[in-house]
Amino acid sequence: MPGAVWYPGARLNYAENILRHALDPAVHETTAILHLEEDGSTTALSWSELARRVGGFADSLRSLGVRSGDRVVAVLPNVPEAIIGLLASASIGATWCICSPDLAARATLDRLGQLDPVVLIGSRGYTFNGKWFDRTAHFAQVRAGCRP
Repeated sequence: MPGAVWYPGARLNYAENILRHALDPAVHETTAILHLEEDGSTTALSWSELARRVGGFADSLRSLGVRSGDRVVAVLPNVPEAIIGLLASASIGATWCICSPDLAARATLDRLGQLDPVVLIGSRGYTFNGKWFDRTAHFAQVRAGCRP
């Protein structure tokens, strides 16, 4: 449909739509995220706890100067903090991009470096198949490569 204009001036925030459940008294204390560890243990985050953590992290990003249109990147395993980072970034209009810490530093930089990130988030490592993988040196290489 050439020339069609759909919803001019409309804006949509993904995080706002996801976190609306935290405001619903019928579900705000139900589980939003259930994290399963390799050892079988679980951690549950309720909708209200998720909203609180997202809000806190969004405040931290703002205090670092992150604004709408900026890029926030992460090197994280599959943990609740990855979802929290996505929602916090989206809540202020920043773009979120994440890579697994098991990628080589060069591969991570090829993906994240081109985004010219304003914030880089990472972890010391991850557990896989019962073994701890220290990624401190890997993250240091990614951090050095992401600097202008």
